Amino acid sequence: MHESQESPFSNHLDEIVAAVSLTAPEKTASTLMQMAVFQPPREKLQLCEEKAKSYSSRHEYKKAIQELVRCVALTRICYGDAHWKRAEAHINLARGYLQLKGLSLQAKQHAEKAKEILTNAVVPPYDDHAEVFKCSIELFHTLGRASLALQKFKEAAENLTKAETLSKELLQCGRISQEEWMEIQARTKLSFAQVYQGQKKLKEALPHYQEALEYMETSKGDKSLECLPVLKELAGVEQALGLHDASINHLLQAHLIILKRKSSSEEAMLSALCVARAAVTSIASGRPEHHDVAELYFQESMAHLKAAEGMGKAKFLSIQDEYCHFLQVTGQEEKATSILRESLESKVGVFGDLSPEVAETYRLLSGADLAQGNHSGAHKKLKKCLQIQTLLYGPQDKRTVATQQSMDVLFKVPEMAGKPRQPPKAKPACTGVAQHTAGKS
Repeated sequence: MHESQESPFSNHLDEIVAAVSLTAPEKTASTLMQMAVFQPPREKLQLCEEKAKSYSSRHEYKKAIQELVRCVALTRICYGDAHWKRAEAHINLARGYLQLKGLSLQAKQHAEKAKEILTNAVVPPYDDHAEVFKCSIELFHTLGRASLALQKFKEAAENLTKAETLSKELLQCGRISQEEWMEIQARTKLSFAQVYQGQKKLKEALPHYQEALEYMETSKGDKSLECLPVLKELAGVEQALGLHDASINHLLQAHLIILKRKSSSEEAMLSALCVARAAVTSIASGRPEHHDVAELYFQESMAHLKAAEGMGKAKFLSIQDEYCHFLQVTGQEEKATSILRESLESKVGVFGDLSPEVAETYRLLSGADLAQGNHSGAHKKLKKCLQIQTLLYGPQDKRTVATQQSMDVLFKVPEMAGKPRQPPKAKPACTGVAQHTAGKS
């Protein structure tokens, strides 16, 4: 895995400048100087920590990282180079980097820096070391996650084992509570599951996902939003292993959490669609009893977008096409054809008349006409599909060639044999072309 390498450690002067620059850019230099002089560093540190948590809770991870960088600088100012608090600040920054794709290497560098600091940490004599040990657990877990993101699975497992072992020892000697231990276990088991899944060892991953969910539900409650990622990843592994009932049940559990939390329409739509797709996969594997589940949750997912405009309308039409495919493979061709015909005008309005979506609809409608013995209607729609594909992709693209071959077969039908063949006419370019980039074969 290749990731951009940048030095995560600025010099001391740069850190101080970053640490005191907490106000918006429009503030004057005089105001910044006053803040730098009169606001104690520990107050600035507390403010940065609060802002970082706030940004993270809103998934504004880039802004959170800016605050976490300031926390590293301010912690060094407040506690010095060799204090465990400075290691904790680097761990928090590493966790921040892990929230963003492509920055796992930076996360690993900061975690390694934290390890170096903790190894040489100066602990006051009045400190019972409990906080240092807790920091060490977070260090090993973060190192494990960073190694996992870099696909260093052996190293990831070693660090996660250290986190798990240390947390168990702290529980046994009373340094952490049962509740704290369960929260640590939930995160560690989830990371172990992801390590096994990354190695394609799904059977080994499954029990770790199950344990992670059990610990999460015990510590946070079975309606907690924090259960969502565990439920979804667990359902994915169960589906891959052919455990379709369990997979659908866990996706339904996740869907109920989203609905009860009054999440956005888009989140509710995506959640319902996940359930529908899982049911379709189950049907395809020979489990027709999930037909009603697929039908219900396709309808629910579309209901969340029915009144949408713009991109919402485009998503609605995309899900509707997926629903039509489900109807076709389950023997409900007439219903699917009716929906496709009604959707054609909307697709022209949303995507343009020369678009992949319109071409695909003509192709599907052609197949429906052919199944009903309407060869003339099938030919007209297939011809329109071919014209659009020729303009979008060119005559040599595999999609265009496949449609041309279908037309050639259609011309061999006795009903069509007497009709003269005409090459597809390239229509003048219109606004629909500008909306799509020509696809590659």
